[in-house]
Amino acid sequence: MEANPCEPRYYEMLEQLQVLDFALVELNLYLDTHPQDVKAIEQFNQLTYERTKLANQFQELYGPLQNFGRAYSKAPWQWSESPWPWQV
Repeated sequence: MEANPCEPRYYEMLEQLQVLDFALVELNLYLDTHPQDVKAIEQFNQLTYERTKLANQFQELYGPLQNFGRAYSKAPWQWSESPWPWQV
C-alpha cells in the first residue's frame, strides 16, 4: 500500500531533505574555495550518505523526487501523480 502524501511524515521527511540539501550546497560552495579541508569533505560525504538514504526511503513511500533517471518508478508511471515535492 502506497503512503499518503498528506500525512505528517511526508512533510517531515521532505523538510529533512531540504535541510540536508541546504547544508550540502553550503559545504559544496565552501569546498570550492577550501578543497584541502578534510573535515569538511568528511562532513559532505556523511551528509551525502544521509541524504541518499533518506531520499531512497522517501521515494519508496511517496514516489520520485526527480525525473529523468534520478528515481525509479512503480507502475503505473508515478511522475504524473501530484503533489510533486515542490508543490507542498
